[in-house]
Amino acid sequence: MSSLLPSLRGFASSLLTRPTTSLLPSSTLPQCATISTTSAVLAGPKAKGGKPAPKAKANPNKTAKKSKRGDNEPRDPKMINMLSHFAILSPNRIPPPLRMARNRHLRHWTIHRAWLLFRRREREAREKTLMRQWQSMDRACEALRLTSGPGTRDEGYLYRVAMEKKGIYGLNGVPIEYARAQTETPARMAWNHEWKR
Repeated sequence: MSSLLPSLRGFASSLLTRPTTSLLPSSTLPQCATISTTSAVLAGPKAKGGKPAPKAKANPNKTAKKSKRGDNEPRDPKMINMLSHFAILSPNRIPPPLRMARNRHLRHWTIHRAWLLFRRREREAREKTLMRQWQSMDRACEALRLTSGPGTRDEGYLYRVAMEKKGIYGLNGVPIEYARAQTETPARMAWNHEWKR
């Protein structure tokens, strides 16, 4: 048996490396006619005689159309960014769903659920901390609102002073919401499409 192995290997390698040509010469192969169930009128010029219609040759005198953009002009970076994101999100680029055996799927599911539980606990702890902070601020503001003073000041003076926003928006600054005049109705022309840099 071991003496046959080298010869079998040689035979197999000769089969794999042999060019894929027909064993019969092309003159002895039977000529097959193309069979079509479509009528010649509907099929067009290819159906008559089984040969494709000759293609029209391009006129060498005509110059090729130039693109609207110049060849040297670079593309807008925003367009490049959008096109790259569309390419990533296209259905052809989305990876196929995971195919796993039962035990591996169980391990994957267990780890995934543990991760979700961890994230939920972290989120709830953060929300509790924020809620405690907000409640303590609310109690402090309520105590300031009910306190009178200092001196002859009336009740709520300290609360009003604490609620002032001096210096928060910079030196003599205003909130960004007031950068545009506050109106009750939208503008007649919402966007100026003719504006150019």
